[in-house]
Amino acid sequence: MSSPAQVESIYDFVVKDINGNDVSLSTYKGKVLLIVNVASQCGLTQSNYKELTDLYNQYKGSDFEILGFPSNQFAGQEPGSNEQIKEFACTRFKAEFPLFDKIDVNGQNQAPLYKYLKSQKGGGLFGDSIKWNFAKFLVDKNGKVVDRYAPTTSPSKIEKDIKKLVNA
Repeated sequence: MSSPAQVESIYDFVVKDINGNDVSLSTYKGKVLLIVNVASQCGLTQSNYKELTDLYNQYKGSDFEILGFPSNQFAGQEPGSNEQIKEFACTRFKAEFPLFDKIDVNGQNQAPLYKYLKSQKGGGLFGDSIKWNFAKFLVDKNGKVVDRYAPTTSPSKIEKDIKKLVNA
């Protein structure tokens, strides 16, 4: 994969879905994306999964997609296999948004996608690294990272920003 500086947009990445299949993010061209590192056993799990599912159900017909990337880098709060993660999200929270292969979002083995996301919206209050589960990146219809939200920012608080981009 190219270094983040050579990547032109999020559409240059191919990632593995939760079933192990390659997915080009160019599949999502023309859609607003909310990219979230998810976990099943975090104090933020209940509220985030519920609100993400609500947002998804509200906007799924209008050029909006949520992409969930499980990560076990924060206090071991996503210890399960991909199959267990999928079962948890789909059964407990009725999550229909796409889930992807469990990845590292920080460190030496971080996924290239997250290296890119952080290069586009890093620094400032957040520093470069992802601080915890449920950090969120908002991407416009052209594949440009337009905002980054803290793990404690509830998905419902992001709705106005999503709505603005969906209607743009």
